[in-house]
Amino acid sequence: MRWVFVAWLLMAGPVFAVLPAEMLPDPVMEARARAISQELRCLVCRNESIDDSDAGLAHDLRVLLRERLLAGDTDAAAVAFIVDRYGEFVLLRPTTAGGNLLLWLAGPLMVLGGGVVAVAMVRRRSRDAEAEALSVEDQARLAELLQK
Repeated sequence: MRWVFVAWLLMAGPVFAVLPAEMLPDPVMEARARAISQELRCLVCRNESIDDSDAGLAHDLRVLLRERLLAGDTDAAAVAFIVDRYGEFVLLRPTTAGGNLLLWLAGPLMVLGGGVVAVAMVRRRSRDAEAEALSVEDQARLAELLQK
């Protein structure tokens, strides 16, 4: 049973990515740094926060963030500094302004457009089915042929 626990700890290595040497002595400042670093993307790992990543660049970003906080930056100013330096891709939750607005709206607009196309096709098929209905003469002729 102990080996299962040891194996679990070995697989959970990236969870313990923040090194003790990086941590700030002030618990309040460290909590701020951890909260901010959960919102910043590791540029190497792509879909991990810098808090969870053990990549070298993530380490550098964590250290840079803590330096900015120790220099007296607010949370927003520290994030803005990192975004200015590395681009908006570093944010795990990109803003909904500017060019990103198109990306945020693209999915719902495609679903809405697909719904409009589907409704139009169903209406056209029902209209075509009505147009192909047999006339009274054709129905009489069909009944006559079926009785023979």
